[in-house]
Amino acid sequence: MRVRATVAYHGESFHGFAVNEGVRTVGGDLTDALSRCLRQSVELTCAGRTDTGVHAWGQVVSFDAPEDADLPRTHTAVNRMLAPAIVVRDIEAAPDDFDARFDATSRTYHYTVLNGDVPDPFLAATAWHCPQPLDIDAMNEAATAIVGEHDFSSFCRRQHTADGTEKSRVRNVCRAEWHKADQGLVRFEIEASSFCHQMVRSITGALVDIGAARRPPEVMATILAAKDRAEVPNLAPPHGLCLWLVSYS
Repeated sequence: MRVRATVAYHGESFHGFAVNEGVRTVGGDLTDALSRCLRQSVELTCAGRTDTGVHAWGQVVSFDAPEDADLPRTHTAVNRMLAPAIVVRDIEAAPDDFDARFDATSRTYHYTVLNGDVPDPFLAATAWHCPQPLDIDAMNEAATAIVGEHDFSSFCRRQHTADGTEKSRVRNVCRAEWHKADQGLVRFEIEASSFCHQMVRSITGALVDIGAARRPPEVMATILAAKDRAEVPNLAPPHGLCLWLVSYS
């Protein structure tokens, strides 16, 4: 039986999601727990491989389980083993051909910034503290430049396929906008069909520079057109980033 699960996790203690021998990862812990509960080897497919220190609220995984598996019981058992760092929010049988990665139509990330003079110890692990005042209007003006299909080479690390071919960095961003929240928090929401490695953190770093008046809003279009990674020197730290939602048709 093909199974689909939605998973939340706090990424601080993990070296990313993908299983990696010798280091603790979200995928590694989750695979081990599911394999023990289902009493068979489990191979996970995830909607998006988050990096070291990045969190998730709406990560989606798919895997195969025995036809007679008791999913509610598995749900409870896995959460007892992994919570609170990793929590399976829901689990259900899926169509036989469901694939968490390739069936996804978009991914939405949130990036949270604490914008105020005083740090908050209770938000230190999930929000980037930026004490300088940020101009949200300027950041939103700049963010319009990245909406649509573009080559995001200026915002992504280069990656290659197994045969050495460089992977495309063309992506389609559906929306990108900043919102004010409570207690001095501002949040960046960005949705795209998919993302390149470090793309959201690079975009966030550039937009925070603009919000802090270190660069003008119109520079965002210039950065995008340059297709040069050196144009974005400030990479936002990973702990403010969260994979919030994965959408399917």
